[in-house]
Amino acid sequence: MRIAVLEKDGRRSFYALEGDRARRFDRAPYEGGVVSGELVAWSESELRAPVRPTKIVCIGRNYAAHAKELGNEVPAEPLMFFKPPSSIIGPGESVVLRAESEKVEHEAELGVVIGKRASRVTREEALGVVLGYTCVCDVTARDLQKKDGQWSRAKGFDTFCPVGPWIETDLDPSDLSVRCLVDGAVRQDGRTSQMMFDVPALVAYVSRAFTLEPGDLIATGTPEGVGPLAAKNRLTVAIERIGELTVHVAQPA
Repeated sequence: MRIAVLEKDGRRSFYALEGDRARRFDRAPYEGGVVSGELVAWSESELRAPVRPTKIVCIGRNYAAHAKELGNEVPAEPLMFFKPPSSIIGPGESVVLRAESEKVEHEAELGVVIGKRASRVTREEALGVVLGYTCVCDVTARDLQKKDGQWSRAKGFDTFCPVGPWIETDLDPSDLSVRCLVDGAVRQDGRTSQMMFDVPALVAYVSRAFTLEPGDLIATGTPEGVGPLAAKNRLTVAIERIGELTVHVAQPA
């Protein structure tokens, strides 16, 4: 199933997409929602961020080549950090650059959306608590990341977490193409099979530290090729069998 958030008549709701038609959920699918509405037409302009997480858990340096390009060692265990939910934007919105940073970069990632409350699950149980998968860009102020020594500010600015365009539930995450394009030019081109820690390992590991709530989002790390963003860029994260998330880049107001 393909699950999206659409804004219709000023109201945002979850919908099950069926080609060029959609059917509304009576509440969030991870809260036990069921499809109950009539089939209606939908357009890409109505797409909004398809997640409403209590937390966004991100994984750093999960691709060896990316760790190497930044001069870092590959961690022996998953390296976790948070982005706040206030950083989320959806398709067609804008990443707003910051006056505090001279080097804002893109990081294309597979996002894992949690469907059931999960605490200390095993690797074998992990995929059973997953609702589905989406595209994420972990936008990062690289200079502030190095300056601060911890990553909250550099990765947590408002608009620094584009997510979308929808959640794909029927998907094997083990070997998917993950690409980032800026103004149509490919910057990143990797596969989830290159992850040091795969999706079941990550869900299990994170759940041993934090209880994962329905709707929470795990960003699984980025392939090599990260690079700078500039105002007026068109930024796209494309993941095989999910689709393309496109946002714009804007100067601070």
